[in-house]
Amino acid sequence: MTKFFTLLLLISAIFWLSTCSVDDNDTSSLVPAPWVKTMQIHVNNQSILELSGVVRARFETSVAFQLDGRIASRHINAGQYVEKGQALFGLDTRDLKQTIHAAEAGVVAAQAALATASTDVVRDRQLVAENFVSRQALERTELVEREARTRLNAAQAQLQQARNALNYADLRAEESGVLIEVSGEPNQVVTFGQAIAVLARDGEREVEVFFPENIQPRETGSIRLTDGTLHAIKLRESAGAANPSSRTWRARYRIMQDEHTLSLGEVVRTRFMKDIGAANTMKVPLGALDERGDGVRVWHLRDNQAFPISAQIIALDNEHAWVSADLPESSHIITLGTNQLKAGMAVQKLKP
Repeated sequence: MTKFFTLLLLISAIFWLSTCSVDDNDTSSLVPAPWVKTMQIHVNNQSILELSGVVRARFETSVAFQLDGRIASRHINAGQYVEKGQALFGLDTRDLKQTIHAAEAGVVAAQAALATASTDVVRDRQLVAENFVSRQALERTELVEREARTRLNAAQAQLQQARNALNYADLRAEESGVLIEVSGEPNQVVTFGQAIAVLARDGEREVEVFFPENIQPRETGSIRLTDGTLHAIKLRESAGAANPSSRTWRARYRIMQDEHTLSLGEVVRTRFMKDIGAANTMKVPLGALDERGDGVRVWHLRDNQAFPISAQIIALDNEHAWVSADLPESSHIITLGTNQLKAGMAVQKLKP
C-alpha cells in the first residue's frame, strides 16, 4: 500500500510539472506585440539654422566734440532718452573766450591798417593828378590797401571761427533717440572727434546677427518674439570679411514689419533656412536613429513589422536629423524605442 501511494504521488508531480511548462509556453505566446510611435516621412532638403540676434537701431551715431578741450559738465546718463537739440556735454570755455578776444583785437587792428592804406591811396591819387608823385608810387599804395583789406577779411574769418568754436563747446543731440553708451566724464580731456557717447536714433530697428565662419549670411529669415509670433527679416548689409578674432560674419537684418515692442539690446532668436545640398533627404527626429549596427539605421514599418534600413546622416540640429535612406516617399518609420527592435519584429502602431 505504501509503494502504491508513493507511485501515485510521483505520477501526480510529473503531471503537475508538465502542466506548468505548457502554461508558461502558452503565456509567452500570448504576449502582444509592442506599441511603437511612428511618423510619415517626406523629402526635405532644407534645415533650420537658429542663431541669437541683438536688436539695434538702424542709425547708431557716435557723439563727439568738434574741438579739443576739457569737459566741464555732463547733463545726461546712459539709457536716457534725449530730444533733438538737447544739451549733452559742455566744455571749459575760458580759453575759447580768450581766443575770441584775440580775434576781435585782430579785426580792429586790420580795420585800422585798412583805413590808413585807404587814406594813402586817396592822397596819392591827388598827388598824381598834380604830378607831384609818380604813377608807380600810386600803384604801390593801392597794393598796400589791397593787402590790408585781405588781412581784414582773414581777421574777420578768424573771429567767426572763434565764435563757432565757442558754440561747439556746447554739445547737443543732433537727433532724438536713446543714449546706449556714455563714456565722457567731467574734467576729462578729449580730442577732436573722440567718441564720448553713442546715440541710437529713433525710427527703424534692425537685428544684428553673427554667423559662423563657414556659413554665409542668409538673405532672408525670421525672428521669434516672446509672445511666439514670427516677423520676417531681410539682409541689409553684411561684413566684407569674417572677424579675425571671433571668426564670425557680422550681418544686419531689417525687420520687415514695424515692431515697437522691441527694446534696444534685446536678444531675440533668429531662424534661417539652410539648403542641405543633397537630394532625397528626409527630416527625422533624433530618436528615429539606431546606431547599434555598423552604421546608422532607421526602422521601416511595413505590414506591422519593423525592418532596419541603412541611412546616411547629412545634417543635425538639437532635435532633428536630415538623413538619406532608400525609403519610398510617404513611408512610415519608427521614431521611438528603436534600440529595442529586431529585424522582422512584430509591432503595433500607436494612433496619433
